[in-house]
Amino acid sequence: MMALRLLLHLTFLGLGTTQPLAQQQGFSVPAFDWPSSSNLNSPQEVPDLIQIPNNGSKPLVVDVQVFVSNVFNVDILRYTVSSTLLLRLSWLNTRLALNSTGHQRNPVMLPWDVLWMPRLTVREALWVNWQDKSPQARVDRDGHIEFDLALTTETNCDFELFHFPRDQSDCHLTFFAFSNTVTELEFQVHAVNEIVSVKREFVVQDLKTQIPPQHLVPCFQVTLRLQNTALKAILTLLVPGEALLLADLCGGLLPLHTERIAYKVTLLLSYLVFHSSLIQALPSSSSCNPLLVYYFTVLLLLLFVSTTETVLLTGLLARGNLRAEDSPSPALNGEQHNRGKPGPNPEEAPGAGKGSRRSWAEAADRIFFQVYVVGVACSQFIFIALWMWATCKSDPAPGAASPHGGQPRL
Repeated sequence: MMALRLLLHLTFLGLGTTQPLAQQQGFSVPAFDWPSSSNLNSPQEVPDLIQIPNNGSKPLVVDVQVFVSNVFNVDILRYTVSSTLLLRLSWLNTRLALNSTGHQRNPVMLPWDVLWMPRLTVREALWVNWQDKSPQARVDRDGHIEFDLALTTETNCDFELFHFPRDQSDCHLTFFAFSNTVTELEFQVHAVNEIVSVKREFVVQDLKTQIPPQHLVPCFQVTLRLQNTALKAILTLLVPGEALLLADLCGGLLPLHTERIAYKVTLLLSYLVFHSSLIQALPSSSSCNPLLVYYFTVLLLLLFVSTTETVLLTGLLARGNLRAEDSPSPALNGEQHNRGKPGPNPEEAPGAGKGSRRSWAEAADRIFFQVYVVGVACSQFIFIALWMWATCKSDPAPGAASPHGGQPRL
């Protein structure tokens, strides 16, 4: 059936082996005699074109051009990235070469299932959508074959999110040809970045290709370097956090006898809601978690300490006032004996006690506020220093520590 299909294609394209047709096209006897209809039922006469072309003692060289046209749906929570690529594969099959004696002949198009071509598998892919279900190969008179494969795929990517939202990660797409060995097939790969749009959160900063060493099957790897533009994360994460911290500092300027405690508790509850949504928006990792996770946790502790200080001082001040009101006043005890005689105001003595208690509470609050401002400033400088110079090296994967299923080396 395949031989019949190939014969029909070649008959319509003018590649039949009858002598008049060859003379009309200006070609001599081809390098390989295509089967005629009389020999259709002879399997030994049909060329085995679905086998890899023989290149002698050397492997067949397949040139691959990778055109990256789009990178979208970068999901840091699932560690996935979706991309659209075009693979242009070309190789030489001398069995399809024709010796020209006349004018130049146009290339012919043959269906993919009548010729040999590498069967590619993406190792990191969660799913692959080949856009053309019935692609065709272009064959010229010298036997050069050119084949285009357009695909959309979602692949796993190990994002380096320690410096999120100013992170930069390398995402790999490794293509394997499992149906062949390295002695039969060899890839030469080149990459072209065709992405022209920058109106996105992640942009492609670099694109490179390489041939991974020490593999038993032919393969090549495409590396996408993605850079986070950080604008969205700054507006939704850093700005609200810094605004809450600044509001907490401004709340420390309020006197203790006002509604400062309600103000502080409201800020703390608001930040707790913000912190819970923040944790859901950031990915978790076995190592090298985003530095922002630790930063916002420190901010939560600072708000908690500030609120606790306000509650303690306000509670101690209120307790002291209650004790002063419950204790008997000397002025009130002598009122019966000195009734009608001028004397000091009965509220002077309790007022003096309340003033002294309020003075030491305000002094303690003023000292705490100064220490708190210094602590907040130091935390900001420490975070900036870690952001600029700190690095985090991720733990090696289990497969890297124990290749081929061996025992891990401790």
